[in-house]
Amino acid sequence: MLVQDAQREVRTVFVGGFWGQLVSSTIWLVSAALGTWVGPRAAIFALVLGGVFIFPITQLLLRLTGGPASLRSGNPLGNLAMQIAFTLPMSMLLLVPVTVFRLNWFYPALMILVGAHYLPFVFLYGMRMFVPLCAIFVAGGLAIALYVPGAFSFGGWIGGLTLFVFVWIGRASVLAERRKE
Repeated sequence: MLVQDAQREVRTVFVGGFWGQLVSSTIWLVSAALGTWVGPRAAIFALVLGGVFIFPITQLLLRLTGGPASLRSGNPLGNLAMQIAFTLPMSMLLLVPVTVFRLNWFYPALMILVGAHYLPFVFLYGMRMFVPLCAIFVAGGLAIALYVPGAFSFGGWIGGLTLFVFVWIGRASVLAERRKE
């Protein structure tokens, strides 16, 4: 299988990341709302617990929409996708000391981790849209930590809204590619 064919299958099956990012965006926005109106503990709990369910919910939505929910066994990018998926939960352990040191850095630090996590998606999906998504998350997380350090939920809102915008960019890109075929 050629790399371009493997990437096309990833784009097609996962609709340019549409369902996974839609689930992620929803979790970020619910967490930000909890952080704004309930408190940091509820927000952190919702985001971490919700993050555990991103993949299963994405799989459920893919199945409900009638398309394939996974790559064919011959696609060599399947293993890369799994490796990328596991980098984020492992790197999230860094959030513990960061949040203990400065609670309001929870979302900015997570934005940096999530942004870095999206960079390999450029190759996995064969879609350059993940470069600006990565850059917005990494630069946004750093800027919020440095210049808006007193607002706990601000990064949650920015992260959730950014994901929501890119959900539609990825979907539109894949649908445009399908129309050309």
